[in-house]
Amino acid sequence: MKIKSIKAVQVKLPKPANPTTPRRDTWNKSAKRAMPINMYSEFSGLPGSMPGGGLGAVWVQVTAEDGTWGLGQAAFGEPVAAFVNTVIAPMLEGRNCMAIEHLNDLVLRISHRFGSSGTASTAMGGVDLALWDLKGKIIGQPVYALLGGPVRESITCYATGDDLDWAQELGFTKFKITNPSHYSEGDAGIKAVVAHVAQAREKVGVERDLMINPVMSYNVEFALRLLEELRPYNLRWFEEPLVPTDTEGLAHLRRSAPWVAIATGEDHHGRHAFLDLVEKRAVDILQPDFTWGGGMTEAWKAHTIAEMAGMATIPHGGANNPFGQHFAMAATESPMTEYWLGTDPGVPLEETVRIPGTAVPVNGQVRPTNEPGFGMHFEPSDISDWGSN
Repeated sequence: MKIKSIKAVQVKLPKPANPTTPRRDTWNKSAKRAMPINMYSEFSGLPGSMPGGGLGAVWVQVTAEDGTWGLGQAAFGEPVAAFVNTVIAPMLEGRNCMAIEHLNDLVLRISHRFGSSGTASTAMGGVDLALWDLKGKIIGQPVYALLGGPVRESITCYATGDDLDWAQELGFTKFKITNPSHYSEGDAGIKAVVAHVAQAREKVGVERDLMINPVMSYNVEFALRLLEELRPYNLRWFEEPLVPTDTEGLAHLRRSAPWVAIATGEDHHGRHAFLDLVEKRAVDILQPDFTWGGGMTEAWKAHTIAEMAGMATIPHGGANNPFGQHFAMAATESPMTEYWLGTDPGVPLEETVRIPGTAVPVNGQVRPTNEPGFGMHFEPSDISDWGSN
């Protein structure tokens, strides 16, 4: 069956009819978090102040000639929407919608001139996810079945965020906390991170997995000093400490601090970036993002590369959307997945779901829907052309 159309679209997301009153504001509204740009004092420690951070989601609709349609999600607003509509759509329309590997390869090959690890990769991800959703609907199978079928009964989730009391009340037993410091803060920054980790370890206990996510805010010197200070707290992994281009720096950290795993990948886009990390033995855990870095096909290829090297693949934000849930259900070397817990404590997770049809964790476990495709519950009336509103 051929592709009739591919286009960037806007999707109306539901809001809870009777929202629960929160107990308090979440950490996400006030916690200081470092980003690379925070080296400059004009930018605060909140991600919302990062230039380009408000570009928002881009959805992609792929429609087959029989009228069946699939949806995929990308990010970063107008630049990505323009790439979908002006570069990818003309290349793929009229081709076999079931031939995802071929379609993915076509997009990859035309993207090299644009830079296949940036905007092109993000646009490619939205199209790729829409194609998987469409294929599942046509065949009448969930995406995880198309990927090879389930390899586990349910998926173990870890909670990301600083509301550790709320996360534990919800039944999570694995936790990742934020990072308050940029390397430019020197000794004071190291002390702040150590205090933050020590407090978190005390809250969750010594038996639980605890991780921290610097989000590219360290350099090698700062990270090495900090890792030595954090050694007593038995971190499960140290996530994205350096900018994504510093593969050699990551490898140096991994060799210098064998007592903690190094994880990264949300800002590495495409199979080539992950191959580089694996070949240089720069990390222990790969963390591709579905809506930023190429979609399901690229994440699956990253998983295969990592699997052959004895490494795990634990995608960024995987449990918050159906894409990551279907991946984790079928990926043998994906032992857990991330649930970003940045909504107000006391509000049931069911009320925080942004994509209707997405399962939510119960006692730290989640299982994706068995509905065709990704099982997202959207009606045609929820979808409008990009820029129409």
